[in-house]
Amino acid sequence: MHLPCSLWIRKALFTLTLAGLAAPSILPAAALVVLPEAAQDGNAALQPPDVLFGQLYVDVEQAQLFPDQKTFADAVPRREPPAILTDYLAQKGQDGFDLKAFVASNFILPEDIEPYVPLPNLTLRQHIDSLWTVLTRETTTAPPSASLLPLPRPYVVPGGRFREVYYWDTYFTMLGLGESGRWDLIEDMVENFAHELDTYGLIPNGNRTYYLSRSQPPFFAFMLDLLARGKGNGIYLHYLPQLKKEYAYWMAGAERLERGQAVARVVRLDDGSLLNRYWDDRVVPRTESYLEDLTTASQAVGRPATEVYRDLRAAAASGWDFSSRWLGDGHSLATVRTTAITPVDLNSLLYHLEATLARVCALDGDVGHTIAYALRAARRFHAINTHLWNPRGYYADYDWQQRKLSDQVTAATLFPLFAAVALPDHAWRTAHTVRTQLLKQGGLATTTVYTGQQWDAPNGWAPLQWIAVDGLRKYGQKGLAQEIALRFLRNVQALYDREHKLVEKYVVEEGSGIGGGGGEYPLQDGFGWTNGVTLRLLDLYPCAPTTCAAAQDEALVPR
Repeated sequence: MHLPCSLWIRKALFTLTLAGLAAPSILPAAALVVLPEAAQDGNAALQPPDVLFGQLYVDVEQAQLFPDQKTFADAVPRREPPAILTDYLAQKGQDGFDLKAFVASNFILPEDIEPYVPLPNLTLRQHIDSLWTVLTRETTTAPPSASLLPLPRPYVVPGGRFREVYYWDTYFTMLGLGESGRWDLIEDMVENFAHELDTYGLIPNGNRTYYLSRSQPPFFAFMLDLLARGKGNGIYLHYLPQLKKEYAYWMAGAERLERGQAVARVVRLDDGSLLNRYWDDRVVPRTESYLEDLTTASQAVGRPATEVYRDLRAAAASGWDFSSRWLGDGHSLATVRTTAITPVDLNSLLYHLEATLARVCALDGDVGHTIAYALRAARRFHAINTHLWNPRGYYADYDWQQRKLSDQVTAATLFPLFAAVALPDHAWRTAHTVRTQLLKQGGLATTTVYTGQQWDAPNGWAPLQWIAVDGLRKYGQKGLAQEIALRFLRNVQALYDREHKLVEKYVVEEGSGIGGGGGEYPLQDGFGWTNGVTLRLLDLYPCAPTTCAAAQDEALVPR
């Protein structure tokens, strides 16, 4: 259950909007936590492998020794990195030098994951329940100079090539764990993320050193909402320090920002509104996709490579890597410009974080910070419904550099409903747009365009199905929510019936159980967030996916 909001806090969230716009004050200094950098140059334990191994790393990835560039990023060195690099530089020019043999003798490569063979005749629900143990890892320590970051508690990985925990994936995995009664594992993973906030100042993309320069969509507050259902509202007060640190990470530099400027993850628009963008602190090719990024940068005519790398990394921070949302021409990855965009999903999640902080500070009896965070939430509420609302009838991204609102309809349009920041009329019109443009036979499409990128048509993703279902239900659109859920469940069931597995993404245009494609790697099995969302939807709509009749929408006739 969600933390209750007192009447005066509700007034602070909504009636202080005008006061907030009139004076661009910021949170009191005491509310902003000053955080250290996640990885200082001198801290070798936190350096990613492309830094530790320098030219060796570059040469291995460019030689394409492994089909997946992430393989070497996850390798464990058998000796101290300086010794390995010194030997490599001394030997590489010698006749008969074998790079692959050198790597094999100096690194322990990650083992290929054996495909999980489920017991015969399991139902879809039984299969998912059996997967929690298969996907659970415990790594309280990590080998010296390995890219893996240890965590104090067990955690669930997505599966396949994804051998570590991922930030935003975990929320959707938790949905299923809650349905399975695994509150212990949900609490373990919340504790791991709190540990990362305390240790690194952020929740990194994943628990690898090469992910420390970026985060992912901020779902930590939503995880606490979920955990509070099983453990009670005391959870909020327990993790209040980490909620503040999460917010401080996203808002760092805001107090010094002039209108029309941006710094790291914060953008101040011309009218003084503060919005956020995705960002990565590094300006080199992604460690886990090194050669791919070199290739993309070489195709970006007239742009500095560092600019391209930054935008590629920022797109990875969004979780939508990659999508036409981030592309200047809407099609070519070489035109990626993620840092120019203030995304509707990110800002909706941060509104929820601000509102949560206001409520928890009220519970803590801290009136000053309650008002400060509530005022921040009220201003963002106004900014989202002003700058991120397209009069054509849906929420969209805003390009702060070109001062232009996107006309593209994407599944991100439903995040304001999910975060309860949408105006009622806007929510109703968004639902109509979603039904007419994104609803397909197999669920909700990610976008309406075909680029070959995995976060575009014809793919549908489990997390976006849940964002849609939960958001639409909050605004009374129960019929459309149920229709999306049932169509996606039929899609998942069809592939499971044929191949006895769940996968990372699905083609939704056919609805016949086809795994999705596109992107930088093959379709992955597992799969954490698909398992979680599927189980939650099965319990939300307990009738069989093939026989459950959808309800009628309450209001899809134009007013």
